[in-house]
Amino acid sequence: MATFLYKLGRFAFRRRRFVALIWVALLAVAGVGAATASPPANDSFSIPGTEAQKAFDLLEKRFPGGNADGATARVVFRAPQGEKMTDPDNKAVVTKTVADLKASSPQVASVADPYQARAVSKDGSTAYILTSYKVNAMELEETAKDGLTEAGEKAQKSDLTVAIGGDALQEIPETGSTEVIGIVISAIVLAITFGSLVAAGMPLLTALIGVGIGISGITALATPLGLSTTTSTLAMMIGLAVGIDYALFIVSRYRAELAEGREREEAAGRAVGTAGSAVVFAGLTVVIALVGLAVVNIPMLSKMGFAAAGTVVIAVLIAISLIPALLGFAGKRVYGRKARERMAAASAAAAEGEQAEEKPNMGTRWARFVLRRPVAVLLLGVLGLGAAAVPALSLELGLPDDGSQPVSSQKRQAYDMISDGFGPGFNGPLMVVADTKGSDDPKAAVNKVTKTIAGIDGVAAVTPATFNKSGDTAMLTVVPKYKPSSVDTEKVVADIRDEAGSFKSDTGAEVLVTGQTAMNIDISQKLNDALVPYLALVVGLAFLLLMIVFRSILVPLKAALGFLLSVVAALGAVVAVFQWGWAAELFGVEETGPIMSMMPIFMIGVVFGLAMDYEVFLVTRMREAYIHGERPGQAVVTGFRHGARVVSAAAVIMISVFAGFIGSSEAMVKMIGFGLATAVLFDAFVVRMAIVPAVLGLLGKSAWWLPRWLDKALPNVDVEGEGLREQLDKDTPGQESHVKDSDKDPELSRV
Repeated sequence: MATFLYKLGRFAFRRRRFVALIWVALLAVAGVGAATASPPANDSFSIPGTEAQKAFDLLEKRFPGGNADGATARVVFRAPQGEKMTDPDNKAVVTKTVADLKASSPQVASVADPYQARAVSKDGSTAYILTSYKVNAMELEETAKDGLTEAGEKAQKSDLTVAIGGDALQEIPETGSTEVIGIVISAIVLAITFGSLVAAGMPLLTALIGVGIGISGITALATPLGLSTTTSTLAMMIGLAVGIDYALFIVSRYRAELAEGREREEAAGRAVGTAGSAVVFAGLTVVIALVGLAVVNIPMLSKMGFAAAGTVVIAVLIAISLIPALLGFAGKRVYGRKARERMAAASAAAAEGEQAEEKPNMGTRWARFVLRRPVAVLLLGVLGLGAAAVPALSLELGLPDDGSQPVSSQKRQAYDMISDGFGPGFNGPLMVVADTKGSDDPKAAVNKVTKTIAGIDGVAAVTPATFNKSGDTAMLTVVPKYKPSSVDTEKVVADIRDEAGSFKSDTGAEVLVTGQTAMNIDISQKLNDALVPYLALVVGLAFLLLMIVFRSILVPLKAALGFLLSVVAALGAVVAVFQWGWAAELFGVEETGPIMSMMPIFMIGVVFGLAMDYEVFLVTRMREAYIHGERPGQAVVTGFRHGARVVSAAAVIMISVFAGFIGSSEAMVKMIGFGLATAVLFDAFVVRMAIVPAVLGLLGKSAWWLPRWLDKALPNVDVEGEGLREQLDKDTPGQESHVKDSDKDPELSRV
């Protein structure tokens, strides 16, 4: 591996124009493909294997054209103080709005007049128009959304308070501004790290090229592969993250190789052969984590994982080919002006026989500090993360509803108006489907089902059943007493499903519970059930991969355990802020509640990949030093001298990118940004920078122990470049002494 990458690095350096032209051409081709491709079809959201999905499928079959999973919108009206919605003037406004909604779009399936559909509250203060669409929210055209908005705006010109809720206006949050903030902070961190605008620009440029190719490729292939615009969200986030990281690692190693006195082409080859090997294997761990999302068996999540994995592969290929090509173009501008002046002074001093004194950098001093007090540092790190993880014991999972939206949003206002006028359960009614094909008396069976469900604790109301044309399937609407995201509503759904067995045996009717609320509950359960298999798959495969890389059992075990500790601690922080409400005002959290069901599995996938990046790059330098004869403790110091600054910079960049999303008005985006930023903070600065050197210091030589039989069985990938170095020293003896003094940089130990 190292030898192949070494040759690739030298080839890319020599043929830099050719390599750069290839990547520019790929970006152009992908861009043209994206520009000329037909618009991607939006995802038809489905959750195979769940009762809610089974019921939706049955409704589509038995109620053709019924659009059971179609988008809905509620235009909610509240009368002024002292008036009622049944007053003639107020009723005229509502009637006009009903007509406007019916004419707003061909995608409108039905508009329910509140005065005929009994959608006026008992006290007469509130009424709502329920609008159903022929397609789901993801497939709704902009013209339909605009028509809905315009109808609401016309109604707002009256004295009535009007708000629009429902999923019809659901949109993917715009994240452009937050990405710009992340890129700006990344540029600042890179400039400080390298002291050179040219060197700082390379990771940003290559990351943007990689993301551009990846996102354009996703757009171009959207129609043939059935991808939607949502699949590019995770791809963009992860592609930007790893693209900067991988380029940062290789540029840093290149500068370190130059500091040891090698010529530029040789330095590029060795940088790609060593740091490039670490990048390849770090990339493999990220790909494993992202592709592993398929085990959850949620199609949209699987597509997001595969798309992001493809972007990671592109980032790896760019790092090991385009980066050495750009290094060839950069020349000595890979250093800043001050660094070049120091290089010239050092060269002059060396010519006069003076030995430049190498000062220990911050990474060296920190590693030595940890090795002097490994037990204290280890205990402090573990206990600190353990304390942060305590709130995770109270973790409650669910999917957010409109009640978690900002108070200023129309969706939240509509939600609150419905809750005040009709009760919280009206914001998330359940749809019960009774398949009476196996029943002797369908109507009697449905009557029994209706009566039994009405008597279940927590049910506020049950609407009369609606039969299909053939009379073998009925639909009921069940209104719980509680808000959609509450644990009590989950119990109501569970109680109805518990009665399904008796319905089947007593009446022959098969009863299924569906609707958005039931679908959310099923998604949460499916994600919970998949969490342990996903974790076992990802950690197991990555453990095997790291064992091949490090030729050790304890080092991969330590890496996996440290990762789990940081993720649980980050989940604890998420619970404390978003569920308990600690520092909620500081982070702009307006409504606390259950943690998004996707959060644990999403954090495991994303953070695991990034954590293994830092682990591979940092510990590979330690392993390399140990193999080349350094004592275990000294090898740890060497690894930190070369890698601590780079890993710290990479972590700060990632934290900045993710933290930018905390400012989003969308509760889900805010939670994801906070969770990922916190997880990277814990993993990079507590686990990798404190716990890892402490554990390695305590283990000593045993950290690198591997049974002989296992050592022979595992393939030797030579990530540290030991075989490469031996081959190069054999082929070109004395090469080190013939290097030009002008290419040396003793100051590079700072990197």
